[in-house]
Amino acid sequence: MKKVIIIGAGIGGLIAGNLLAKKGHKVTIFESHSMPGGYTAGFYRKGYYFESGTLTFEASSSVFKAMKDIGVLEKIDFVKMRVRFVSEHYDGTPDNYDDYKKMIYSGFPSDKEKLDKAFSELDKILAAMKYVDEPMPFLYSGLAMLKSMLPYILSAPRQMKISKQYGDMTSSEFAARFFEKDSKLFHLFSEISYPDMPAMVVGAALVTMFTDLWTVKSGMQSWADVLAENFRKLGGDLKLLSYVDKIITKNGAAVGVSCNNTVYKADYVISAGDYKKTFQKLLDDKSLIPKTLQDNINSAAVSEGFFTVYLGLDMSNEEIGKYMKVPHVFPLGYKPGYDIYNSGDGEFFSKTSVSLYSPSMLNPKLAPAGKSSLMLQTMVPYRWMNNWGGGDKGVYGQLKEKAMEAMIDSASRMIPGLRGYIEYKDAATPLTYERYTHNTDGATSAWSWNPRKKFYKSPMSVNVETPVKNLYIGSCWAMQIGGVPGALAAAYQCAGNIK
Repeated sequence: MKKVIIIGAGIGGLIAGNLLAKKGHKVTIFESHSMPGGYTAGFYRKGYYFESGTLTFEASSSVFKAMKDIGVLEKIDFVKMRVRFVSEHYDGTPDNYDDYKKMIYSGFPSDKEKLDKAFSELDKILAAMKYVDEPMPFLYSGLAMLKSMLPYILSAPRQMKISKQYGDMTSSEFAARFFEKDSKLFHLFSEISYPDMPAMVVGAALVTMFTDLWTVKSGMQSWADVLAENFRKLGGDLKLLSYVDKIITKNGAAVGVSCNNTVYKADYVISAGDYKKTFQKLLDDKSLIPKTLQDNINSAAVSEGFFTVYLGLDMSNEEIGKYMKVPHVFPLGYKPGYDIYNSGDGEFFSKTSVSLYSPSMLNPKLAPAGKSSLMLQTMVPYRWMNNWGGGDKGVYGQLKEKAMEAMIDSASRMIPGLRGYIEYKDAATPLTYERYTHNTDGATSAWSWNPRKKFYKSPMSVNVETPVKNLYIGSCWAMQIGGVPGALAAAYQCAGNIK
């Protein structure tokens, strides 16, 4: 039996904790917040439930395997999510990739020739990056891992061929080959997910959106709570409101942590949080990190942050459903001058598109009877307006209010008279997310998705080991494109490394 300390009770930390406790190790998870979950969490305000970060996840076969391995699959009400796409040119809720293509063609009939060329290339990428509806190989070991890798090995020649053509191409560069910059179709193809994501991922992101997008009916917090409860039943110790301020090393190895002026010893330490802050802030001996790696850590770009507006509405789910039709809606409505990289644009929020998500439409129990909850969300430029006021609380409040009102104005185009129904409202900036998750700049999916800004050489590798012996990375930061799948893979690899 080993003594293991995990820093952070996000999805990666909770899964690693469960796997290790199930193996008989003595595991303690330290969580700085008052509840577990990290980005996979939620909260109530005046009877309205809102998600803290993650709204949906993909790689469901991997998630379901993990929950089955831990023994909690039947306790979590996973449901498939459908997404509606809206613009002045189209309005639909496609069931698959082909339906999506038909919707786009019908919305832009005069651009058929351009769309033919763009979709032809996307189809080639998809054919090479064949979707495998099986758990990730990282969730296995030994012969089982080799067997699970077979589909990827067989498709490797096609993937290598496509990778040579598109491996370092961004989605913006891909879109620019077919559409005029700043045109609606340029935005549509370049900003399907994160800006300047790998062109090779664009098609896969679309397919996943229709075939493998899931959420939790009772809210993401219920998922985290189930994992936390199970961890405790297995003998694990979950310490909430317990911020780890130092990772303690001895002779080049991690031997414990410091929290609230108390030292806790361990055989292994798993940092299930931000990679940058693990080494920039928590590690007691920075000399253990090679200078080249230190420089890479300091300069590496992280994924973009979100601005989220939370609204409690005196409007029934049936009424809001007349306008939204499904709980998750993605409008395309970028205004002239929109630029996700312009941190000094004070009018950014009047130009951006705003997605809508209603937890209570999915589950009426997540709002008071006869009422509904609504979240408005958009990606924002890094450190917008001198990082939201440069530390001036008054300016921060003004910028937050300005952004919130612009977002509500945007959503009112879909839900007429929205302002008149608002009973509760608040908002979260990237600084809010950073305060609660400790993710650098409020990063929503670990490292940058831009293939020109890679931290890891391979975007698909899982990198849990560090230069510090017995110190592992057990979060989505172990993969270039993080998210729930990255956290899962890291958790399994950490658990597998501790015998």
